[in-house]
Amino acid sequence: MTDYKSIIDAETWAFIDRTNSYYPPDAVDYSIERQREVYNTMCREFHHGYPEGISAENKLIHAKGRDIPARRYRASRYDAHAVVLYFHGGGFVVGGLESHDDVCADICARTHYEVISVDYRLAPEFKHPAAFEDALAGFEWVAGGYDLPIILAGDSAGGNLAAAVAHATRNHKQAAIGQVLIYPGLGGGFKTASFVKHAEAPMLTARDIEFYQHIRGEVAPGDVTAAPLQDTDFSHLPPTIVITAECDPLSSDGEIYGKKIRAAGGKAWWHEEAGLVHGYLRARHTVARARESFTRIVEAIKALGHGEWHHP
Repeated sequence: MTDYKSIIDAETWAFIDRTNSYYPPDAVDYSIERQREVYNTMCREFHHGYPEGISAENKLIHAKGRDIPARRYRASRYDAHAVVLYFHGGGFVVGGLESHDDVCADICARTHYEVISVDYRLAPEFKHPAAFEDALAGFEWVAGGYDLPIILAGDSAGGNLAAAVAHATRNHKQAAIGQVLIYPGLGGGFKTASFVKHAEAPMLTARDIEFYQHIRGEVAPGDVTAAPLQDTDFSHLPPTIVITAECDPLSSDGEIYGKKIRAAGGKAWWHEEAGLVHGYLRARHTVARARESFTRIVEAIKALGHGEWHHP
């Protein structure tokens, strides 16, 4: 059994304990309504507000007879090199525009790129492929409304959606120029090294992942829109940065994904953050390791927007 007491530092344990006080480890046993209630409360408690010079505006994406809520963030010091399309985490069950509001604001402030956050439909009310369809609609909306290169980004379930969109749009005339995936679940399965080693990790367990996968709905084998790692072709994908947490069952997904892109001749860099846990974005202002990781993330987004690649 993994000795997390020796791997995780005191700052991170304080973050874990604070998170658990709002969103307990057994939250997947709650009703969906209750899960969302406690998750939203937790996100409000961790919200750090907007950095100076950042404004946000709600939008509606019209797609196939439905309206998809979105939020646009812009910095007073605007950099027109790229636009970031961001998909939030939450296991396809919880989260929305508010849960990652300050994360998107911080990305905007640190990169000066405009950021668009998409409020995709959630399970179980809307089974797969609803979330993917909304993510894809978000891409088409940005591609049709911006004469700017697109960077795809997302955390956890949102990282899954960003990658799925990258695979689906690689031949689009405005295909993304980069993607930044933060502790994503990419469909690597239950036998990867990290899944076995960190099945009982703080913040996200194997049991949690099984719950989220089940509630998302039935997925056919090889469905790349649900599991990008199931693709048989990893060529022509955008330059990819994958940042994962050491103490996370999903970490191997990011490692394997990066290897597959490089094997197909593409650019990919995977970095595992030592001693960090799933969901650490909310610790970026209070935990040194998370702060350093967030700097890596925003610098990667900034570099991709300028067409730069700083990795092997």
